[in-house]
Amino acid sequence: MNSKVFLVLRILLGLFVLVFGANKLVPDGFLPMPELSGDAGAYFGALANSKTLLLVAIVEVVAGLALIFNKFGALLALILMSVSVNAVLFHAVLDPGGIGGALALLVLNIAVLIGYKDKYKALLN
Repeated sequence: MNSKVFLVLRILLGLFVLVFGANKLVPDGFLPMPELSGDAGAYFGALANSKTLLLVAIVEVVAGLALIFNKFGALLALILMSVSVNAVLFHAVLDPGGIGGALALLVLNIAVLIGYKDKYKALLN
């Protein structure tokens, strides 16, 4: 992958997760969030009440900073993949109308993982 393209993708993913992670850490958030009803609202409420969203927010902020500053980016991109897949699954099953952002996150995460593929060669041998 071209180094300039990878740089742009890495910083985009970093900013994406940094903003959404910080939004989860601020009480009431700074980005408008649509009302989730039914099972989606119950599931999201359970995640919030169990402090799981706090853990996700911390992972997102740390991953965002790691990707922006290119320190441990390969490791955090791999860890962030679990957040990306879960976001897509949540929206695919419980809130299909909001799946666009989750798919963008997943595509960016996969592209960054491909950009870091040389870092994973030792793991995959």
